[in-house]
Amino acid sequence: MTAQGNVMHEKAHNPETELRRNLRIARGLKLRSLRLGLIGQADVVEFHKVTQEEAGISIAGVCGLWKPLVIEYKRGKPKIGHEDEVQLCAQVMCIEEMLGISIELSSFFYGKSRRRCDLRIDDVIRNKTELLIIKLHKMYNAGVTPAAVYTKKCHACSLVDICLPNIKKNYKNVQRYIALANMHFEESDEAPA
Repeated sequence: MTAQGNVMHEKAHNPETELRRNLRIARGLKLRSLRLGLIGQADVVEFHKVTQEEAGISIAGVCGLWKPLVIEYKRGKPKIGHEDEVQLCAQVMCIEEMLGISIELSSFFYGKSRRRCDLRIDDVIRNKTELLIIKLHKMYNAGVTPAAVYTKKCHACSLVDICLPNIKKNYKNVQRYIALANMHFEESDEAPA
């Protein structure tokens, strides 16, 4: 399942720009927000040409004004929780700071339905995103790593081998886990080649 997600993201994460008449498509655009303390990468940012009366930005070497639309690619379908929305909102907030523009709308592209799903970037999702970012920074500064919670969606996650959500279930404390892991590595070093 992860391979399917990797293929879908392969083109989106390849830094390049596609040029069309009234559309510029940037893939793998690097993002940052000094105010929020975030760095990252957008899958796709479309820049749509707008009229002089509409709010837009200039693009170096290109005539006219342009309005960005952030598009986040997801392999599956829309989730019940708000994690996708918060991720997209954080990307939007980074671009807003970088470009000095306000963005009210962005989109997801879900691979399962092969459709775009728009997200209004309103005050509710902005506040939720900022509160989670503050919580993230507090945990990081305190040196706290939240315990992974294993669910069936872990099977399709590209980070399952890094997150290791089953460890908490099988090992009650870190010292026992490390001791068992060390025993395993020592045994594999002694095994004949």
